[in-house]
Amino acid sequence: MLGGTFDPVHLGHLRSAVELGEALSLDRVHMIPAAKPPLRGEPSISPGERLALLRLGIGDTPGLVADARELDREGPSFTTDTLASLREEVGPAARLVMALGHDAFLRLADWHQPERLFELAHVVVIDRPGIDTPLSTGLRDMVADREVEDTQALMSTPAGHLLRLRLPSRMAISATDVRHRLASRASVRYLLPEAVEARIHVYGLYRS
Repeated sequence: MLGGTFDPVHLGHLRSAVELGEALSLDRVHMIPAAKPPLRGEPSISPGERLALLRLGIGDTPGLVADARELDREGPSFTTDTLASLREEVGPAARLVMALGHDAFLRLADWHQPERLFELAHVVVIDRPGIDTPLSTGLRDMVADREVEDTQALMSTPAGHLLRLRLPSRMAISATDVRHRLASRASVRYLLPEAVEARIHVYGLYRS
């Protein structure tokens, strides 16, 4: 799974999802918008609108799935609940991966039931350009015995490992910057899929 607010989904999100699937030989990548992210402010537009944009962005891309399960659930969007739901669907023997960027990984120790994440899935940290912050003591202790060096070691068990992964494209696109550009009427061409950009303009989303 690849979660996030997708506020809005951009080409960096989508390219990362494609390359993640290729690098780990995944059957599919569930892109899951958070309805109520516990550790950040309320997204700029509604969960339903973010899901609609995500579906447009994915289009018919093989292996990518726009997954609405966090939008259909009451309360905060805890990743442990999402992984538990996915684990129930795929069964105990399937290999399940949760991917996140390095900036989000740095706050992992503050997440709801962080140790349980590893009981349910592997954690893959996607390197992001310009992010090189050292780990906190709590996070370092949490992942000390879990880190593996390659995909083969990661996939040797259904869950419990950590892998740092550098994807080929490493597109340094920021959703925050995209929102600022939209608010100021600046161009977002080649930052967003054309269908996403068109819907944003038609409905006047992200205008200040």
